[in-house]
Amino acid sequence: MASYPTVLHTEEGMRDGLQIEDRTIPVADKIRLLDALSETGLTEIAVGSFVSPKWTPQMACMDELVRGFHPKPGVRYTYTALNDKGIERARAFTPPLSERVREYSTKYSMCDVFAQRNTNRTQAQEVASWPKQIEKTIERGMKDGGVSISTAWGSNWTGEFTLEQRMQVIERMVRLWDAAGIPVKRINFSDAMSWTMPHQVERQLAALKERWPSITDFNLHLHNGRGTALASIYAALRVLDGKDTLRVQSSIGGMAGCPYCGNGRAAMMIATEDLMHMLEEMGIPTGVDLYKLVEVVWLAEEIVGHPLYGFVSKAGPRPHGDRLYAMDMPRIETLEQAKHFIHGAKAYEGMPSPWKGPITSHQRPDSGPAPSAKVSAAR
Repeated sequence: MASYPTVLHTEEGMRDGLQIEDRTIPVADKIRLLDALSETGLTEIAVGSFVSPKWTPQMACMDELVRGFHPKPGVRYTYTALNDKGIERARAFTPPLSERVREYSTKYSMCDVFAQRNTNRTQAQEVASWPKQIEKTIERGMKDGGVSISTAWGSNWTGEFTLEQRMQVIERMVRLWDAAGIPVKRINFSDAMSWTMPHQVERQLAALKERWPSITDFNLHLHNGRGTALASIYAALRVLDGKDTLRVQSSIGGMAGCPYCGNGRAAMMIATEDLMHMLEEMGIPTGVDLYKLVEVVWLAEEIVGHPLYGFVSKAGPRPHGDRLYAMDMPRIETLEQAKHFIHGAKAYEGMPSPWKGPITSHQRPDSGPAPSAKVSAAR
C-alpha cells in the first residue's frame, strides 16, 4: 500500500467555534483558551476572523485578543479576512500572526445563495474577481496558484452538486492560471453545509489526480453536521499518497457552526481530539498530547457553558501501557465518572463495587495470571 500523504492540520476552535457561541464570552477567557491550545502540541491555530463586528460580534475583540495572548514558538497563528480591510487590520499583528500564503487562489461557491448570504457576493462577482486575483499573485512573485471550491458537495437551498459540475468549474479556473503562466498546485474544498460523503470525496480526489497530476496540495474544510466528515477525511487518506499534502481543519470538541447555512451550531466540525486520535492510531504522528488536548476541550466547555460534541473527550483515547484501566474499578455509569482516564480514581470515588476481591488476568502481566487461566492451561 502507498504511504499516506503529509497531513497538515489547523485548529479552528477559536474561529469557527467561537464565532457561533455567546457573544458575551470575556476576552480573558478566550485568551486563556488560546494559550491552553498552544500547549497541546498543535502546530497551527486559527485565532479568529477580522470581520465586521456588526454581523459577527463574537469577533469584535480580535485586536485585544491578539495583543493579550502568549504566542508559543513553533506554532503558526492564522486568521480569516474576507476583504482588503480585514487583511490590512490583520497585517498590523503580523507577527505574531503568520503571513497568509494561501490567499492567492481563485474562489467559487457552487451555491449562489450561500455566496450571497456568506460573503455578500454572487457567483458572477466571484468569477469577475478571478483575473484580479491572478494579477495579485503575479505581483507578489508567487510561483504557483490555487483554486478553491466552497459548498462543494451540496447546498441546503439548491441541492446536490455533481462531480461533473465541480470539474467544469475547476477547468475554467485552471485555464485562466495556465494562460497567465502560473501552474496550479493547490486546491481547496469547503463544505459549510455538511453535504460531504466519503465516496464522493474519494471519487473527486481520484478524478483530480488523474486530470491534473500537478495538483499535489489538497485542503478539506469539512463541517460535520451530518456525521460524515471524519469518514471523508479517512477516504482522502486512502486516495492520496506520499507525494501529496492533505490539509485539514477541525475544532476542539467539534465546536463550530455557520450562521448563514441554516444549521447554526448544528453545522459543527470534526472534533480535533477525534481526528488526532484517529491519525495517531493509524500510525500518522501528530505531535499532539491527546490528554492535554482533552483537558482543553473540558476548559472550552466550561467557557462556553455547555457540553461539546466530540467522542474522545468523553471516553478518552484508546489506552496503552500504563494508561490501561484499573481492572477492579467499580461500575462506571456517568460521563463525569468516565473522566477517570485523566482524573484517576477520584472520578468514581464512593461508587459501590460488586467485586469481592481484586481482579487479575493472564492478559495483564502486571497483575499475574488469573486462577481460571491456570486451570485452562492445565487442561
